[in-house]
Amino acid sequence: LRRPGRYDPEIEIGIPDQKGRLQILEIHTRGMPLAEEVDLKQLAGLTHGYVGADLESLSKEAAIRALRKVLPDIDLEAPEIPLEILNRLTVVGEDFMQAFRESEPSTLREVFIETPNVTWDDIGGLAEAKQELQETVEWPLKYGAVFDRAGAQPPKGVLLYGAPGTGKTLLAKAVAAEAEANFISIRGPEFLSKWVGESERAVRETFRKAKQAAPAVIFFDEVDAITPARGGAVDSRVTERLISQMLVELDGLEERHNVTVIAATNRPDMLDPALLRPGRFDRLIYVPAPTLEARVEILRIHTQGKPLSDEVTLEDLAKRTEDFTGADLEALANEASMLAIREYILSGGSLKDEEVKQLYITKRHFDEAMAKVEPKRRGDFAKYSEISRDFGRGMEVG
Repeated sequence: LRRPGRYDPEIEIGIPDQKGRLQILEIHTRGMPLAEEVDLKQLAGLTHGYVGADLESLSKEAAIRALRKVLPDIDLEAPEIPLEILNRLTVVGEDFMQAFRESEPSTLREVFIETPNVTWDDIGGLAEAKQELQETVEWPLKYGAVFDRAGAQPPKGVLLYGAPGTGKTLLAKAVAAEAEANFISIRGPEFLSKWVGESERAVRETFRKAKQAAPAVIFFDEVDAITPARGGAVDSRVTERLISQMLVELDGLEERHNVTVIAATNRPDMLDPALLRPGRFDRLIYVPAPTLEARVEILRIHTQGKPLSDEVTLEDLAKRTEDFTGADLEALANEASMLAIREYILSGGSLKDEEVKQLYITKRHFDEAMAKVEPKRRGDFAKYSEISRDFGRGMEVG
């Protein structure tokens, strides 16, 4: 059927690029009373992977949100709508952004995709890890022309490793949000299936959807669950087939344009060595335990908006939490808040605003919280530091 003389021309109607999305948005907003602040060019840059129907639906949803604001003032039984109400009917930029947050491209409906709302400001410390992720993921997407000029190829894969709770998942979400890329989150064990071939098909479909919705970031959490070192499998060898499929997708014949793979693990010693060679996970980023300055930043983030008493100083808390990870510090701040709430309610505190404002989190609450929140042991951090040195020397693990 496809030979010349039958179906001669073959026309592919693909997913529009940024310029195409801008033209589609201009068509579907042509008759809308747009506010001057609405930047369709910016919106076109955010809607990666959206097809024409998605953009039409996005425009309609923004218009409906604008209509809801004036709907209570409209008398539905009146013969016509007053002119002053019609003049108030304006679609503003926030209407489009709210519609965008609740929409997703139809090409990724069957894949779990999210737009993270985490920024670099939400992560305390980890300056070196942030910088490496920016250079690896954010810069190639935002400054592609510079990379082309320099003839540089950005790393294809990034492996974040470190102790549990140090912020690996948070870093991946932040870099995807800052790069304005679609974020496909995969939990490692989700790929495992008892049916032969299903696990490999899940890997192929994930990469295929990411290519359609590029620029995209695929994030494998707990990647050690699906990529252990080959040769020691005692199951149906499904993990060995998964590793082979991962290697093909990471370093196969097909190019992955604007698709970056990020993986996180707290067991880097269990990964198959073939994954760690250049061209696959060729950027290994160690996420260390927070330093004193980082702990102060983390505590400032997690106590922001909390009614701390004057006797509470973040610098003192940071000095007393030497072995705490970021997750431990978050739990500490939350536990101190819960203790203050418990004390206020059990003492018969009122819900009146002037009395609720007397609720403060004191140093005593933090002292009690520290007795409950167990930090990571120092030996764990030493173990990961040793693994990091081994990676730095080029030692293969497995």
